[in-house]
Amino acid sequence: MRYNDENALASVLSIAYYSAKKDYYIFRELPTGKGFADLVFLPRNDLTLPALIVELKWDKSAQSAIKQIRDKQYTEALADYAGKVLLVGINYDKVTKEHKCVIEQWNRN
Repeated sequence: MRYNDENALASVLSIAYYSAKKDYYIFRELPTGKGFADLVFLPRNDLTLPALIVELKWDKSAQSAIKQIRDKQYTEALADYAGKVLLVGINYDKVTKEHKCVIEQWNRN
C-alpha cells in the first residue's frame, strides 16, 4: 500500500478503528454543513460514548483540520445528537513521517 495521500490515511484509520464497529457506526465522507467530513463515528446505543468528527490532513497541520471542521460547520450533521461530540484533527507530515492529533470537545451554542 502506498501511504502518500489523505485517502491512504483514511484507510489506515478505518482499519485501526475496525474494533470500534461494535460500538460505533462509521461513516466516510459524510455530507455535513458545507462539505464532507472524512470520518464520523456515531455511537450505536451508548450515549456515554462520544461521537467523533475526524478531519484528516496531509502535510498541513492538525489544527488546520479542526479549523476546517468549524469553518465548514461539519457539526451540523450531528445537531440532533444528544451526547458529547469530539472534533479530531489528524495530520501526517511527509518529511518527518509523524502524525499529530488535536482533539477538542464541541461546545454547543
